[in-house]
Amino acid sequence: MDLRPLLRQASASVQDPETGFTPLHAAIAACSPEDEDTVDGPNQRQNGQLKEETTSDDLEAAVKTVKLLLQNGAIWNDLDNNNETPGCLAHRLGLKELYELMVDAGVRAELLLSRLDEYEQLENSGEEDDEDVTDRDEPDIPEANLETKGVPTEQMNVDVNSEGYLRSELTFQDDKLLDADANGVMMAWEADIMKRTADLLLPKPGLRVLNVGHGLGIIDTYFQSLSPQSHHIIEAHPAVLAKLRRGGWYEKLGVVIHEGRWQDVLPKLVQENLVFDAIYFDTFAEDYKALREFFSEYVIGLLDPQGGGDGSGGRWGFFNGLGADRRICYDVYAKVVELDLSEAGFDTEWEEITVPDLDKSGEWEGVRRKYWVLNKYKLPICRFLD
Repeated sequence: MDLRPLLRQASASVQDPETGFTPLHAAIAACSPEDEDTVDGPNQRQNGQLKEETTSDDLEAAVKTVKLLLQNGAIWNDLDNNNETPGCLAHRLGLKELYELMVDAGVRAELLLSRLDEYEQLENSGEEDDEDVTDRDEPDIPEANLETKGVPTEQMNVDVNSEGYLRSELTFQDDKLLDADANGVMMAWEADIMKRTADLLLPKPGLRVLNVGHGLGIIDTYFQSLSPQSHHIIEAHPAVLAKLRRGGWYEKLGVVIHEGRWQDVLPKLVQENLVFDAIYFDTFAEDYKALREFFSEYVIGLLDPQGGGDGSGGRWGFFNGLGADRRICYDVYAKVVELDLSEAGFDTEWEEITVPDLDKSGEWEGVRRKYWVLNKYKLPICRFLD
């Protein structure tokens, strides 16, 4: 059946009232058993029997249909009644080619929205006094969790922001740091990620390191164990600064504590011509725009291109929690940030780290929300492009 005449008359993102399926969902589901209730991942069962593998003709037809729908305005992350995007469905069914198509569609959409947002800011900045200026309509695309450690997609109505966080009371426990609303700021399950990151950033003793965001002090403790020449820490929350004082960090040899928001501290460090062999960024309740500002405006002036201790140049990293409430959002934003890093002059290497079952181990007990639901963490290490 040719979809083109239908697409000229109806939206490519119309949803079925019973299932919530969009045409994208339907095209992908066509490669699965007819009875959706019998689908259990890549091993697809129907009436108790394994369904024969999707034929190449079926897959080719689905690929063509998905591409046509996307070209006609289908939205990559519309949710069905099962709380799945088309990409989530493709991943659950083991349809890798269709999943990658949806990831690429998400990357294109998010880059476009980012550029539109930048254009709108420039447009509005030149017309602040014009009362006739009206907001330009933008595509109605559901938002992903774009905070490095932010509110999951299904809880976007929860107000968690940097300004509110800095005014909030914090609770320090042995295995977690919580804000006043019991949101996880930092948790002990991140320790393996932090240790591996520290080892990659500081391959030898005697290097200069800057960390933005102390939290529980997990990565700063690992940095100290690697005997840096100098160790600068930027921290803004009064309760964390008080804990740093109690813990003797202000008296540690080579450690310099900068009190305040990184947006206020970093321009001073740039003016002082300070440079570092390694930089790490892990803040709470800040969105992707803040991370992009950090590496495009400040890392380029603070990272020593000749540093690193092994001839490969200085390197930096960040806690990669972008979109971590949904697999496809995580994969989309890994590509988005890599493209933006490349545009800013950085090459990115990724290392996958297995994350244990945090529900099974009880890590989220007493925590209001989960900022991580995936079983793999993509650890980024960035260097200047040659």
